[in-house]
Amino acid sequence: MIVVGVDGSVAARAAVEWAANDAFRAHEPLRIVHAVDRTPYQVRRFPEEDLPDALKRQGRRILDEALALAHERQPGVEATTHDIEGSPAAVLRDQAQDATEIVVGSRGLGGFRGALLGSVSMHVAGQVTCPVVVVRAEHRPVRGQVAVGLDDSPQSEPALDYAFRQAWLRGAALRAVHAWQLPVHAFAPQIPYDMDDIRAAQHRAVVDRLEAYKQRFPEVKVIEDVQSCHPVDALTQASEEADLLVVGSHGRGGLTSMLLGSVSRGALHHAACAVAVVRGT
Repeated sequence: MIVVGVDGSVAARAAVEWAANDAFRAHEPLRIVHAVDRTPYQVRRFPEEDLPDALKRQGRRILDEALALAHERQPGVEATTHDIEGSPAAVLRDQAQDATEIVVGSRGLGGFRGALLGSVSMHVAGQVTCPVVVVRAEHRPVRGQVAVGLDDSPQSEPALDYAFRQAWLRGAALRAVHAWQLPVHAFAPQIPYDMDDIRAAQHRAVVDRLEAYKQRFPEVKVIEDVQSCHPVDALTQASEEADLLVVGSHGRGGLTSMLLGSVSRGALHHAACAVAVVRGT
């Protein structure tokens, strides 16, 4: 089941379209969820008596519009709506227990205009076991490519698996992005480094990681993209020509407690396309 969170914003509408298309490709049912958060209104000195009914009516309208949009986008997808009380992030984290994917807009109604990543998406991505897709409000032409960031740590395996499956379902090419940087001690003049050997070793690491997936998904065209630069820069550049960028929730050097690491956080803020955050093992 694919779950999409809605709040009536433009980004949420884009998330519904994305989720409906993904549900169609994956032959999954779609659950459209709206969170009724009364907390901001409970701090008033004189609460409005009809506020609960107004919030329910607003939630029903938002859900009805989202359901109509999902049916317009993909009439054959089984879609249901749910109005649930609680904060949006907490509601979506709870919904993730029986979801194969959570889809959210990059920034909701309460977001600042200059902030690409809203508080809800930030507090859901990387904190649930299923993939979380953060969708931009802007519509872009289809590029026919999925990009994925990988390193040589086991934590990137779930992201690779998800990316290959997405590319296969879409009939898209897969760009495997591996960015590497020399360690600080490499710049010590007394320690010789052969850059050609380093480049060859990094490329072999990518080839070895991809081999099993190429055998599982022989229909997927794979582009091996190995660069010597900061990972966020490489992923941001790859997102310009991709329909989806897939990153792990933490990778090499990441602490287990920091579920959303600096690379995935940077990709979420700067990517030009939708970003899927897949929690590592």
